[in-house]
Amino acid sequence: MFVSYIIQPLSARGKRNVPQQVWHLARRPAKARGRPCHFGPLPFGTLALRIAFASDHAAVALKALLVAHAEALGHTVVDLGPDSEARVDYPDFGYKLARAIAAGEAERGVALCGSGIGISIAVNREPACRCALVGEPLSAMLARQHNDANVLAMGARLIGPDLAKACLEAFLATPFEGGRHQHRVDKLARKD
Repeated sequence: MFVSYIIQPLSARGKRNVPQQVWHLARRPAKARGRPCHFGPLPFGTLALRIAFASDHAAVALKALLVAHAEALGHTVVDLGPDSEARVDYPDFGYKLARAIAAGEAERGVALCGSGIGISIAVNREPACRCALVGEPLSAMLARQHNDANVLAMGARLIGPDLAKACLEAFLATPFEGGRHQHRVDKLARKD
């Protein structure tokens, strides 16, 4: 597994800020190809995105943290709920997020539940959505570069807040490469 391969050796070497180290690893492929790869507040002239957030009861705290982080980065946020930790069903909020993306109410989405698996399945039932379940920034970056993912899914019980922020930043900062990947993404939209 990528996380144990990269993070364990870094933490074993006494690195204190492991998410930051993974962050830099996620930036290398883009830098090597000469593309800008910016993590952090939006640079001057960068367009802010409208981002829809949805979760189940297990991820309300992580959602609140990521909503605040996205706003601090300069993006517009649409919080689709829930607002409390009262038990809810992840498909209801996954479908709500998927409908918002399909209707053009947001350019990107963030879907959160305990593991991230259930809500990502719910979101991916909408043909307009390409939801990627990630656990580290490199996967978030590659989901954008190669798959033009428009929804990021994470598991609140499986990922810490710093790593979740790094994944969000990588997802929001990375453009779709197009080129050889475009026809593959087009095939995802076909029903035959």
